[in-house]
Amino acid sequence: MELFNSALGRNITFVRPAYFIISGLMGIPNIKYYYIFLFFVYIVSVLGNTAVMAIIYLDHNLRTPKYVAVFNLAFVDLFGSSALVPKVIDIFLLNQPNIPYSDCLTFLFFCYTCLCMQSFNLVALSYDRLVAIIFPLHYQVKVTHRFMLSLIGVFWAFVIIAILIAIGLITRLSVCGSVVINSYFCDHGQIYRLACNDHYPNYVLSCLYPVLMFWLPLVFILLSYLYIGFTLAKVATVQEGLKAFKTCTGHILLVAIYFIPLLITFTLMENIHPNARIINLSLTSVIPPMLNPIIYVLQTQEIKESLKRLLKIKRKLKITMAKSTIM
Repeated sequence: MELFNSALGRNITFVRPAYFIISGLMGIPNIKYYYIFLFFVYIVSVLGNTAVMAIIYLDHNLRTPKYVAVFNLAFVDLFGSSALVPKVIDIFLLNQPNIPYSDCLTFLFFCYTCLCMQSFNLVALSYDRLVAIIFPLHYQVKVTHRFMLSLIGVFWAFVIIAILIAIGLITRLSVCGSVVINSYFCDHGQIYRLACNDHYPNYVLSCLYPVLMFWLPLVFILLSYLYIGFTLAKVATVQEGLKAFKTCTGHILLVAIYFIPLLITFTLMENIHPNARIINLSLTSVIPPMLNPIIYVLQTQEIKESLKRLLKIKRKLKITMAKSTIM
């Protein structure tokens, strides 16, 4: 069996359906209310992430490498939610379950790209915290704007190329029977299982990508925090250690909210009920983007102070304009 089932040099015709049908959650009464709930979560996510991006853009004090990563996280959350939720509403609330073949692959690309980029954004933020706490004197040398932009750029390139490879392998599959995708979006694992020809390369990627995109980033994050905790235990008092570790609480919450349900879904794979898989993955796709800005506003002192400054400036402008109008 050839690993990539190449058709180069052979006269092979691939059978591609005109469209796929997204099945969604099955056998659950009043399920439309769940999709309405996802829509309201999406609205909160859009407002929150737009606010975080605006605060970082408007406040020059937040033009630091750390907030380059935070801005990118907010952008990915906003972009990913906007790629997913409006289409889900169109499919299930407006009763448009048929999606053309090419549109389905495009849908898959944007959903998985944003889902994977969230993981690597958390890696960038954990590296920032690691250097800031362990090497505070070298922080401005080791973590520069150029370094952070390059790191995020490499992550984007890696994820985009990886997802394009997966999509390229899907285009080499023939779908001869059912065109029903047992998911709430164009899910890679559910699509390749519809194939009537050899889909072994797709199966290999479905096993490899969770390791590369989720497990390895999580291992790096956990090791970085173990190293931080071990170092602080040796060189700092309990009070100093807690104060330093407090700067990481927001990031730790983001990691837990994002990784726990995602790894449960991708580790169990076929062993999880389709409805449970859909609910787990859909909540993982919309809840972290909603909570991320809330956690950063509540847990990050710099953003809270920045928000106060911006509101103070806005009040002064209103007073100035009111005075000028009177005069």
